[in-house]
Amino acid sequence: MKLFGKLGIVAVAGLLVAAGVSHAQQMKFWRIGTGGAGGTYFPIGGLIANAISNPPGSRPCDKGGACGVPNLVAIAVSTNASVANVNAIHAGQLDAGLAGAQSVVQGYKGEGKFTGSPKNKIRAIANLYPEDMHLVLPKGTKLSSLKDLNGKRVGVAAAGSGTQVSVRMILKHYGIKARESELSLSQSTQRLADGQLDAFFYAGGTPFAALIQLGSTKGFELYRFSDEERKAINKIIPYYVESKIPAGTYENITYDVMTVAVNGQLITSVDQPAELVYDITKALWNKNTRKLLDKGHSKGKAITIETALTGVLIPLHPGAEKFYKEKGMIK
Repeated sequence: MKLFGKLGIVAVAGLLVAAGVSHAQQMKFWRIGTGGAGGTYFPIGGLIANAISNPPGSRPCDKGGACGVPNLVAIAVSTNASVANVNAIHAGQLDAGLAGAQSVVQGYKGEGKFTGSPKNKIRAIANLYPEDMHLVLPKGTKLSSLKDLNGKRVGVAAAGSGTQVSVRMILKHYGIKARESELSLSQSTQRLADGQLDAFFYAGGTPFAALIQLGSTKGFELYRFSDEERKAINKIIPYYVESKIPAGTYENITYDVMTVAVNGQLITSVDQPAELVYDITKALWNKNTRKLLDKGHSKGKAITIETALTGVLIPLHPGAEKFYKEKGMIK
């Protein structure tokens, strides 16, 4: 797994220079696993990292400076998303990460992709936002049903992603034998544009930067799941509920897209200190963080304290639990 890209290293180096060597020695780095650069986890993870960071030497919060945890430097790390993040957090290779509710619950219980290897060290910090399933098709292509994918070249998302687990469950349910390719979002869009794929799946918060770019060049279509298909998917994967990608979410998609969605969540390890996670949770829901989320990404507006505990089906980290108790959100 690539924990640090060039940009991350440059950013860290800049912080060290700005803070000075003596201050740098006091810093605590906190690695947040996200997803591929073309998806939503990476930019949202970057916003969260920015919000909870407060390097030594920063201006005070009340004077326009950082409002994060003193001496903490959080870093958004590009990964293969949900399953990979759950595994890495449990193993202590990441401090926190974003993951879909299905991967979170199955990882904690040792089910699905994690059968025989439960990741019972993971704990929840907050529910974030719904992740819509996209079934992307070449411009002008229409499917009468999901079964039309039989025999087609289909991208099933990256290995180690929660999307791939769900997609394969859906294909199996419908008896679809596709020519599958394990691809990141950016790889999927490129191959669709080049005519090397007939379709690809990807779940995440809308809009995807990679799809915005594809829409402005080659164009694409989004498959509209039927009511029957959405109900069937909810039955085989209860974490996925009925959802809608409104017309105009992507400039070239002028129709509403009925689909299914799973909640994305912020998780960590029970091994993380309670005081630190309490401070991080408090910083996450700081009023200044609200401004960052609202301005930083269109999905940021969906991340609210009111839905912070929605769909959280594993134990909260004790530090996060303390914060929500103080807020009167749990007893």
